[in-house]
Amino acid sequence: MQTEILNKTLQNRSINPTAMRLLVLDKLMNAEVALSLADLEIEMDQADRITIYRTLKTFEENKLIHSIEDGTGSIKYALCESSCKCTPEFTHAHFHCNNCNQTFCLRNIHLPEINLPKNFEVEQSSFILKGICDQCKS
Repeated sequence: MQTEILNKTLQNRSINPTAMRLLVLDKLMNAEVALSLADLEIEMDQADRITIYRTLKTFEENKLIHSIEDGTGSIKYALCESSCKCTPEFTHAHFHCNNCNQTFCLRNIHLPEINLPKNFEVEQSSFILKGICDQCKS
């Protein structure tokens, strides 16, 4: 059953399912936090770093995942919602825990509308909150 869901998810974003793409998608779907390339490498120790990276870039180009620059120097990746078009109006907040170094999507907190000066065009936006997550707090 899980393989059917993975295949359908890739097909919905016009991504050809390969063994590596299915593995990476499975890891991202089962993650409760955003994952970095290094995180995926650790979980998939037999996989080639370049292949994982190319898979992430393919997913990002096809708007299956979004990247998060949380200030740690390591880009993290998380699944987009099925209706997401990865445009600024779909941007939501992220929370980075200073204790455990995990980054969480806060999908219900969206960026406010910002009126830019004439002839300015937003190409990317981010909203990172930093502090201590509920697991580290307890």
